Parts: sequence; C-alpha cells; structure tokens
Amino acid sequence: MAENEELEKVDEGETRQKVLVADDEASIRRILETRLKMVGYDVVVAEDGEEAVELFNKTNPDIVILDVMMPKMDGYGVTREIRRTSDVPIIILTALGDVSERITGLELGADDYVIKPFSPKELEARVKAVLRRTISKDVIIPASASSSASSGSSKNNKNVITTGMIKIDTARRQVFRKNERIRLTGMEFSLLELLVNNSGQAYSRNEILQHVWSYPADHRIDTRVVDVHISRLRSKLEADPTNPELILTARGIGYMFQRIN
Repeated sequence: MAENEELEKVDEGETRQKVLVADDEASIRRILETRLKMVGYDVVVAEDGEEAVELFNKTNPDIVILDVMMPKMDGYGVTREIRRTSDVPIIILTALGDVSERITGLELGADDYVIKPFSPKELEARVKAVLRRTISKDVIIPASASSSASSGSSKNNKNVITTGMIKIDTARRQVFRKNERIRLTGMEFSLLELLVNNSGQAYSRNEILQHVWSYPADHRIDTRVVDVHISRLRSKLEADPTNPELILTARGIGYMFQRIN
C-alpha cells in the first residue's frame, strides 16, 4: 500500500465528516489515518474489534472502515453490533482470495468492500462514493409527520412513490409498509431509488455498480456486491423474498423494479 499517491481533497463543509478505522495492523492504521486526515476527514482509529465498538458508540462516526480479521472481536462481530442500532455506512477490508469473507460481510450489512492489498487512493474513492450516497442521516420525524408521509400517495406528493403496500419517500429517504417504517441502509435506499425511478427498465450488475457505487465502467469487480444488496432489499420489502414481485430478475441482464404505471 503506497503512501505517496496523489491526494484528492473532499469538499469542505460546515463540519468535517468522521471516519472510524479499525485494523490490527499498525502500519495500515497509520497510513489511513494520515491520508484520510489530509483529504479532509476527522479520523479515529481502533486496533481491535472491541475498541472499534467502544469508539463507535463514543464518537458517532459518519462511516466505518473495518478489517475482517481482528483480535477480541472480528469485523463480522463489529458489523453485527453496529447494525443493531445504526445504518451508518460500513466498508470492510478483506483478503484478496477469500470471496466468502466479502459475501459474509455484505450479508451482515456492510455497504462495500476493498480487497487487500489496496491503494489508499482506491479506498478514499470508495469512502467518498459511499458517503455521497448515504449523506442523508436518519432524522427523527414527529409521529404525525411520519404518519402523513406513510399515508400519502404519488398523486398528492411527488416525492412519495406507492406500489401495493410499499410507500417510498424519496425526500426523506424512507420506506414504509402499512405505515410501518422499514429500515434501509443508505446504499440499500440508493439502489432501490435507482430501480424505482426507472421501473420497468432492466439494469445490468455493472450498470448498477456504476450508478450506485460509482465504480468506473472498466473496473473489474465481483458483482456479487449487487446480488447481496438485492437479496437484502428483497428480504425487507418482499412478502415472499424467494418469489419476488417488486424487485425482479431480468434474465440475462440483471435486475429491474416492477413497472409502475
């Protein structure tokens, strides 16, 4: 992992976004802390899983970068703990040849992964892309407003898309079924938003990676990151995830949302 790659600073805002980096390798922590601070993030670091959970609860970071193999608690355990209470974006760091590590991390709720060894510039691009897609934080909405949003229709509110029992509020980035909020991660919502806004149109996995994860067109990547996110969405939205009626498989192409008239 090279330290002297060109830096691309993030846009300056009112507050600096905070990154939690958890890795048991001191050299990786040092490089990532230095690089991410130089491009404009606040950074906190942990050297094991237990410390990662403790710092997460104390510092409320905007994004978490987790190594899979850590002492005391591995990256999977940390992901489970975070997902009990938070939809904060998570990027896992995983070994080159271990596909099962990547899939397991994604299934537990990680938003993306980066394969070791990696270039800091690649990781910075992944952080920037994920944060851009998940910039909208969970906002506590009064019960009356939440009920109004969930009971609205596309005829009365252009930001609310209704299909069957599912209502999708694109302004609040929230989804409801029968007035009950369905919790989605930021990347899950962005994927759903892409498919819903283009209902009836099939997207290939590579196209989805480009639109949602901002992967370049020539980036060779394991497209199962898309498959896992589709599976996660189906488990949350479909009455029968094994026989989906909303998020459909377009044979030979990829995925599409049912056509909304």
